[in-house]
Amino acid sequence: MGTLTGGPGAVTLPPGDRDAALDAVRAQLRVETAQDDALIVAFAETALGLAERYTGRALLLRAMVAEMPAAAGWQLLPVAPVRAITAVAAGRPAAVLAAGTFAVDIDAAGAGWIRADGVAAPLTVTIEAGEAASWAAIPAAIRQGVVLLAAHLFGDREGRQAPPAAVAALWRPFRDLKLAERVRA
Repeated sequence: MGTLTGGPGAVTLPPGDRDAALDAVRAQLRVETAQDDALIVAFAETALGLAERYTGRALLLRAMVAEMPAAAGWQLLPVAPVRAITAVAAGRPAAVLAAGTFAVDIDAAGAGWIRADGVAAPLTVTIEAGEAASWAAIPAAIRQGVVLLAAHLFGDREGRQAPPAAVAALWRPFRDLKLAERVRA
């Protein structure tokens, strides 16, 4: 499996989503002043990244780059759900591959696949992945867990207390457990 840039855990909220997340965490904290806004947003982004790692899925739609080894057969991209595979390149420096030298697919579960049997160089695959196009479109239970965790991180900056158990309880139904490596014939 390859490595991923911009994938789960690496979340930067765009301006509109930033404001919505900030408002939600501020409401949870009952904070009305703007003096800690940057810190609150940082905690919200951290909490959303942790939610992505916990669930095993990219929650907020964004561009990502997967570095895949040269290999024969289908390779599973290291993030889901994939919405689009926008470019495939090979080598260092990467050169865009011509159509017909590779194949891509996105299955019904949102898993992205690439096959470039005749290519001996590592692949660079640019993708769009994520469950939701905006903060508001992320499932409510996940958003609430993000808000609770961000508020906890803000209030316990010394890290002396465990996060609220409600966070895991809210996220657990969305967790994508991988019991075995997926293989495609």
